[in-house]
Amino acid sequence: MKCMVCQAVLTASDYCPKCGSYIKAQKKAGALSNLYYNQGLEKAQIRDLSGAITCLKRSLKMNKLNIQARNLLGLVYYETGEVVAALSEWVISKNMMPEGNQATAYIEKLQKNQNKLDAINTSIKKYNQCLEYCRSGNEDMAKMQLKKVLTANPKLIKGYHLLALLYLKNEEYEKARKSLKAAAKIDKTNTTTLRFLKEIEEQTGRATNLESRFRIKEKEETPRDGSMVYKSGNDTIIQPPEYREKSVTNTLVNLVLGLLVGAAALWFLIVPAKTQKINQEANRKIAEYSGKMATMSAELSKMEEERNASTESVNTAKTQIEEAGIKAESYEKLISAQQAFQQGKYDNAANAIVGVDPDQLSVEAKSVYDTIMQSVGTQVKKKYKDQGLNAYGAGNYEEAITYLEKALDIGTQDSETLIFLAQAYEKKGDTGIANKWYKKVIDDFPGTQYATLAKNYMQANGGVIAEDEPEEGTEEGENGENPEGAEGSPVQQGETVEE
Repeated sequence: MKCMVCQAVLTASDYCPKCGSYIKAQKKAGALSNLYYNQGLEKAQIRDLSGAITCLKRSLKMNKLNIQARNLLGLVYYETGEVVAALSEWVISKNMMPEGNQATAYIEKLQKNQNKLDAINTSIKKYNQCLEYCRSGNEDMAKMQLKKVLTANPKLIKGYHLLALLYLKNEEYEKARKSLKAAAKIDKTNTTTLRFLKEIEEQTGRATNLESRFRIKEKEETPRDGSMVYKSGNDTIIQPPEYREKSVTNTLVNLVLGLLVGAAALWFLIVPAKTQKINQEANRKIAEYSGKMATMSAELSKMEEERNASTESVNTAKTQIEEAGIKAESYEKLISAQQAFQQGKYDNAANAIVGVDPDQLSVEAKSVYDTIMQSVGTQVKKKYKDQGLNAYGAGNYEEAITYLEKALDIGTQDSETLIFLAQAYEKKGDTGIANKWYKKVIDDFPGTQYATLAKNYMQANGGVIAEDEPEEGTEEGENGENPEGAEGSPVQQGETVEE
C-alpha cells in the first residue's frame, strides 16, 4: 500500500516513512477493502452475483485503487449481461494501472470477438425496444422479441424479469416460474427474482424448488413366461401365468367369426364414415386455406413492425455505444488530469481537464474533478475564453457560444466574455438572447466602455433600454467598434450565470 499524500510505500508503522502523515485510518480502509473483496469473491464463486456486486462496491468505496476488486466487479457485471457497466469498470482499471493489468486482456478479448459483441449490442437494442412495446401496450410483440433477446444473450437477467412480468400480467404462472428459474441459475439471490417467485407461490399455492432434482426410475422386467410381477409393501410378489388350453378348432372358429364381424363393420360403419370423412376433409382444407391466408397477412404485418423495430434498435445501440465511448474518454481525461495534478504539472492538468464532461462522471469521480478545478480553474477559464474568441474571429459563432458560456460558468464573470457572447448570438441571428446578455453587461458593469457598447448594439437591433441608465463610455464604445483586450478577474469554482 502507498501513502495517499506522497505515494511512498508504507511500512508496519502508523506513520508514513517519507512525509510522516498518520496513516492508520488509511491502512484500516485498505484492510476493509480487501475484506469486502474476499467476501465478494466468495459470493461470486457460489453465483450469488447480487451479493458479490454489493460487497465489491463497498470494497471500492474503501479503496478506489483496489484493481482486483474493480476487475472482478466488471466480470460480475458481464456475467449478468451488463456489458456496458463491465467495460466502464475495466477502462477505469486500465487507466489506473496501465501495465500488467488483467483488465487489458478482458477488453481486448471482448473487442476481438466482434460477432459476440454485435450479438450483445443487438440484444440490448431489442431489449430496449421490448420496453417500448410494453409501454405502448403491445405485449405480444414484447414477448416475441424478448425470446429472441434471451436466445442471443442468455445471461441478461433483466430480460428474464421482464418476460416473467408479462406472463404474470396474463396469469401464465407456470411460464413465469420457468423464466424466473432460468434467472435464478445465473444469480441465486437476486431480490427481484425472489420477489416475483413469492408472488407466483401466493397465486398458485405451490412452492418453487430452485435446486436440481434427479429421479432414478427403477425398471422392472416382465418374465418371459408371462407371469405378473408387482410389489406389496417391501415384498416382491410373482404371480404365475394363467394356463389356457388352445386347439386348432377353436382358432379356426375364432378366425371365421372375426372375418364376419369385420365385413359387417366395413359395410355398416366404414363406408358411410368414409363418405363423411371426404366431406369433412374438403371443409377442413377450405378452412385451413382461409386460416393460412389470415396468418400470412398477420405475419406480414408483424414482419413490417419488426423491420421498423430493428431500425430503431440499431439507432438506439449506436447512441449507447457513443455514450459509452464519451464516458470512457471523460474518465481517461480525468485520470490524466489527476496524475498531472499530483505531479505538480498544473498546465498539463488544465489541458486534460478541459476534455472531461462532468455530466458523465460518478459522484466519486465528480469530487476529484471539482478538486482539480479549484486549483486550475483560472487556466481552464482562460483556455475556454481564448477558444471562444478564436472561434468568433473565424466566424464559427456556434462554437464561440459553446466555449464562451463554459468560460462564464467558471469563476467570476467578466464584461469582455459577456459582450463577445452577446455579439456571437447577434451574428447568429438570435437577437433576443443577444439583448439579454447586453442587458447583463449594462446592469453588472455600468459606466464601462463595454456597457456603452452593449447599449449601442442593443439599440441597433431594436432592444429597449431604460431611460435612467448612465450613458458613460469611451469614444470607441460609442462608435460601436468591436471590443479588444480582456479584463482579468479572480476565478472561483462554482459561480454560474443566472439567466
